[in-house]
Amino acid sequence: MNKKQLYEVAEQLMTPGKGILAADESIETATKRLKAFDIESNEDSRRAYRDLFLSTEGIENYLNGVILFDETIKQDNSAGIPFAQLLTQKGILPGIKVDGGKEIDPNSPKETLTVGLVGLAERLSEYKHMGAKFTKWRAVIKIEGDTLPSKSNIRMEAKRLAQFALVSQQIGLVPIVEPEVLHDGNHTLERAAEVEQLTLQAVFEELESVGVDLKALILKPSMVLPGKDAVSSTPEEVAKSTAEVLLATVPKKLAGVVFLSGGQEPEEATKNLGAIVKAEKFPWPISFSFARALQTPALTVWRGKEENIEKARDVFTQRLKQNQLAIQLD
Repeated sequence: MNKKQLYEVAEQLMTPGKGILAADESIETATKRLKAFDIESNEDSRRAYRDLFLSTEGIENYLNGVILFDETIKQDNSAGIPFAQLLTQKGILPGIKVDGGKEIDPNSPKETLTVGLVGLAERLSEYKHMGAKFTKWRAVIKIEGDTLPSKSNIRMEAKRLAQFALVSQQIGLVPIVEPEVLHDGNHTLERAAEVEQLTLQAVFEELESVGVDLKALILKPSMVLPGKDAVSSTPEEVAKSTAEVLLATVPKKLAGVVFLSGGQEPEEATKNLGAIVKAEKFPWPISFSFARALQTPALTVWRGKEENIEKARDVFTQRLKQNQLAIQLD
């Protein structure tokens, strides 16, 4: 493990004024995205879907990194350039999602645990050879009344995130840990803050217990949001709760924080992001790592038709610009 190189990659991923595109949907999730716009999902249509965004001119002005999926890092763009190579040529760091989805938690059947630790080191070595510079692992925390999440589920997910991060650094890749607290349901903003704090406390306890170097690690947390079926909160309320949780749980030596959009509408995610960035003077850089909130407006225009590509790319660029403006402190 070359710590200097890890620090350099982490610093580049958190270069001020830019974010990270999460283009790492699994085949199952990508299929759902495409079907919503009457696009048949197959290897070529998914390649075209990725190419729509990754070959957009000028994205290097807004993005430090792009998280890819296993299928995508092995594919080429429409000009025959491997996607990882294309991003590198643009000065954007290629990353890779390496968790293997979810399984039922045997101790809590209503909850899940993320899988993918078996054979992880070997897979990471292969991805590094393909050009990946960083990794990402997503855990899912479900809120349901006062009973879920269970403390045991949070702890097990935290342990798996920590093991993933440790192996990533040992291989020479910067890990992004993503403990996503879902905002499905009708829980309050206060309940969301409580769960977010419990989750992040457990994650950082486990990260430090196994010796993960936090200066070469990026956190991808949820914004603190009420459930989708509850009374909505203003961006200022979301920002206040999110800032309080982060400052109470996240060590100062962390490389940076990039928020996920978590199914929010694009404009909603951008407004909440901007409010969070301006809520406090944080000890770490803060940015975004959105998927749907960046891609859906462009997909609405594209709909799988070649004649719509340039218009869709213009829409994508506008979303990138709006999020860039949101993270500026001036």
